[in-house]
Amino acid sequence: MSATRTSARQALFTGLFAAGTARAAYALLVAHPPGGVQMWTRTNHRGEPVTLLEGPAVAAGAIIAVTVASGAPSRSGAAAALAGVGAAAFGGYDDLAGSGDRRGFRGHLAALRGGELTTGACKLGGIGATGLACAAALGGRGVDVAINAGLIAGGANLINLFDLRPGRAIKVALAAAAALGAAVRPGAAHGSAAVAGSAVALLPEDLGERAMLGDSGANAVGAVLGVAAASLPRGPRLVLLAGITGLTAASEVISFTKVIERTAPLRWLDMLGRRRPARVPAPAPEPPADPLGSAEPDGAAGSRTPSGVDSSTPGGLNGEGATAAGAAPRGGHLRAPRGTPQPPTTT
Repeated sequence: MSATRTSARQALFTGLFAAGTARAAYALLVAHPPGGVQMWTRTNHRGEPVTLLEGPAVAAGAIIAVTVASGAPSRSGAAAALAGVGAAAFGGYDDLAGSGDRRGFRGHLAALRGGELTTGACKLGGIGATGLACAAALGGRGVDVAINAGLIAGGANLINLFDLRPGRAIKVALAAAAALGAAVRPGAAHGSAAVAGSAVALLPEDLGERAMLGDSGANAVGAVLGVAAASLPRGPRLVLLAGITGLTAASEVISFTKVIERTAPLRWLDMLGRRRPARVPAPAPEPPADPLGSAEPDGAAGSRTPSGVDSSTPGGLNGEGATAAGAAPRGGHLRAPRGTPQPPTTT
C-alpha cells in the first residue's frame, strides 16, 4: 500500500513538474521564437493563424520531466527521453520543411516510387529508427523488442493523426495516459504523468486556437506514451499494437473527422472546450404572394440568398458553397436588392 502511495505521489510530482516546464518553455519560445514568428505560423481549419510553438514546449515539458522523475539513470528513463527527443526532432523537421502535398503512408510511398523523397518519408523512417533504438535500450527478447518498437513508432504516428482539430490530439493523449497510468506497474507511470502534465498545461492554448501541437509535439507525446506502454505484459502489448496498426490502416481510407462528426458522443467530446463553429444567418423568408395573384418574378427583390448558393453552408475554407465577393453566383445573376424599382407592367 505504501509503495502504491509513493508511486502516486511521484506521478503527481512528475505531472506538475512537466506542466510548469511546458508553460515556461512555451513562454520562452513565444518571446524568442527561433527563426522568427513567421517560421512557426500556420493557418488552421478556420483560416486563422496559429503558432506551432506549442509542440516543442509540450515535448520539452514531457522529456525533461520524465528524465528528472527517473532519478538515477535507468533504461526506461533513457528510452523515454530518446523517444521524445527523436520524435520531436523528426516531427519538427516535417513541420518546418514539409509542403503537405503528400499525406499518409500511401502518399509518401507513392512519392518514393516516383523518385521523390518527401520530408514525411524522412520523418517516418527517422521515427521508426528511433522506436527501434528505444526498444533495444529497454532490452528483452527479440519479439519484445519488435513489439516495443512498433508501440513507440506507431504511438508517435497515431497521436499525430488526430491533430486535425483544436484539442483533439491532446484529448486522445490524455485518455491514453490515464489508461496507461492505471495499467502499468507501480513506478512505471512517470512517462504517462509527464505527458499528461505537459499536455494539460498547453491545452488552453490549443482549444483557444492560438497554438497547435504540430508533428513535433504530437509525435513526441505519442512516442513517450509508447515507451510507457512497453512496461505492460506481452499480451496487452500485442493487443495494443494491433489496435494502433488497425487505426493507422483505417486512416488511409476513412476520415476520423467525419466519423467523429457523425457520432454524437464523440462529437460532444471533440467539441468540449472548443470555440463553436461560425454560423451563417438563415435566409430571410419569402414574401407573401402579390395581392393580385402574380408571384414575384425571378431576379426581383425579396430573396437575400443568391441563386444557386446554399446559405446553410458556412463560408471560409470549409464552406464549399461560399461565393467570392463581387462575383455572380451559380445561376448567372445576382438578386436585385430590396427596394429596387421594377419596370411597369405593360398590357
